Amino acid sequence: MSAIKLLVLPCVAALLHAQAPTPPMGWNSWDCYGTTVTEDEVKANAEYMAKHLAAHGWKYIVVDIQWSDAQAKAHGYRANAELNMDGFGRLLPAENRFPSSGGGEGFKPLADAVHKLGLKFGIHIMRGIPRQAVRGNTPIQGTRWKAEDVADKSSICQWNTDMYGVDVTKEGGQEYYDSIVKLYAGWGVDFIKADDMARPLHAGEIEALDKAIRKSGRPMVLSLSPGPADVKQAAFYAAHAQMWRVSDDFWDRWVDLKKNFDLMAPWSGHSRENSWPDGDMLPLGRIGIRAERGDDRRSRFTPVEQQTLMSLWAIARSPMMFGGDLPSNDPATLALITNDEVLAVNQKGSKPRELFRKGEAIAWVSDAADGKSKYLAVFHSGEGPTVDVRVDWTEIGLSGTCVVRDLWKKADTGRVSEGQTFSLSPHASGLYRITPVK
Repeated sequence: MSAIKLLVLPCVAALLHAQAPTPPMGWNSWDCYGTTVTEDEVKANAEYMAKHLAAHGWKYIVVDIQWSDAQAKAHGYRANAELNMDGFGRLLPAENRFPSSGGGEGFKPLADAVHKLGLKFGIHIMRGIPRQAVRGNTPIQGTRWKAEDVADKSSICQWNTDMYGVDVTKEGGQEYYDSIVKLYAGWGVDFIKADDMARPLHAGEIEALDKAIRKSGRPMVLSLSPGPADVKQAAFYAAHAQMWRVSDDFWDRWVDLKKNFDLMAPWSGHSRENSWPDGDMLPLGRIGIRAERGDDRRSRFTPVEQQTLMSLWAIARSPMMFGGDLPSNDPATLALITNDEVLAVNQKGSKPRELFRKGEAIAWVSDAADGKSKYLAVFHSGEGPTVDVRVDWTEIGLSGTCVVRDLWKKADTGRVSEGQTFSLSPHASGLYRITPVK
């Protein structure tokens, strides 16, 4: 191999890893359709995103779990389900749910349709190799090894019966991961949500999947689930993925949202280009249509709680994956997720960190892109009466008189010297840009 090639290959690998310069924003089918989403539903959500959200930075359309199960049902998984699979032990879309996938096309026609809208296409996968591939001892594409050679039957998911782990220390283990990513690259996949990876940590298989993506030559964002991830492993996650879950499945309950204050805080300082601690999907709008938890409903978060959710995800720079059925959005939900001043905190802020926690009063801060201003979020996480959250400008690295802009109202509230006290009702929040007066 020439010296030029030796130099180029590491550069290409680095570029393939650099797929998320800002926190990814998109839609995921899980909160509204669970295991049962269909091609028409994916297209409808993509068309809505292209028309109403793309101009605000939303771009990923992600098909979540069990897309290979022709008989998938709401409220859970089918034990030992027979999945659609090719002759090399690689799962394929169920043709009754994704008609364009017939004839060996896989997700390519659907991905092409999403790409034509100017968006990016993603899929969910489970860690490992299908158990039915092991039962049939299918060959691994392009190798002399078979499924039995690489399967670790002792390594199983605790909540899904589809897969065995892959022993990547054995010959053929890396090659299996290479083979599935090669398939996804051919389909035009831009985003992989890899489940049963992050908790407990399956380091070897994460490394193998990351390596396969780099070898594929196609840029793909790698998202690891479930959470909560271990903050002690932050450097490992950042080296091998672009986002990783810091919470377990997050639903439309205040108890879940309150817990995420505790889960996100230890990750202060770890959000940076191509490395995004992930608070999970946004269960907003219409969810539960055919989901794992609950029935068809509007999000149970109150309007005040929805704003708090968006404020926390924005200031913490968590990826934003909308979980509701987009075509069912009402004007209030659409307004909530298209406030460009709020989204700028998520996309353009830097060094997000919890500033303090004083009883039920919580404050976060991050640096604005101009190098002078600060983004400030204040929260009332309790059930009691209104609380006053006092923030002195010196606490956020500023001094003197500052202009306070309310980002939710898109309006300056005035010039304030030394600091400000924010009065908040239970579960409420405020999100501001604080700019020093010249």
